[in-house]
Amino acid sequence: MKIVRFIAAVALLTTVAFISVSAQQAKPGASAPASPAPQTNVAVPDSKMALIYSDAFLDPKAGIARFTTLMGTLNREFQPRQTELQNLQTKISTLTKEISDTASVADPKTIAQKRDQLEQAQTDFKRKGEDAQAAYERRRQEIFQPLQQDIGKALETYAKARGITVIVDGSQVPVVYAAESLDITRAFIAEFNSKNPATASVAQP
Repeated sequence: MKIVRFIAAVALLTTVAFISVSAQQAKPGASAPASPAPQTNVAVPDSKMALIYSDAFLDPKAGIARFTTLMGTLNREFQPRQTELQNLQTKISTLTKEISDTASVADPKTIAQKRDQLEQAQTDFKRKGEDAQAAYERRRQEIFQPLQQDIGKALETYAKARGITVIVDGSQVPVVYAAESLDITRAFIAEFNSKNPATASVAQP
């Protein structure tokens, strides 16, 4: 069974190929007509295709419940950093306005101090923002990787139980047309949620 995410084109899955071989015998001074060789039937293994839309996994209401739970956990872990960055952004805005509003009347020394504070706040905001983004990506991969592995295993089990040999991800591959009966998205999500409760524990950082 193959799970296919990136496919440029999908060929016919159930066909019988016929290979014709022509043989020619040469005679001195003349060419003999080609004699048809016996045709050999080469059977292509039977295949059964299914279509899934992985974007639906992320739906907060109808998707995979563990995605929503893990995303909430991730956001809560990084809420303190988010709050710190928001406070820095507010400080930058306040200092910028104060400098602009009092530049012509305030003591030059006071303005210079505020400019230094503004520059420091901007530097802190940039550095802490970059650090937070990098940490967020690392943590996101860390907590979502087990779920991605579980989904991959569950898809394989689901497919084997139903004789499916190829699953195409319609969220990754443009699909011109597919019969509704090929779409296993809702059925798979329902089965996965029933066997993988959203209350599964998350590894601590």
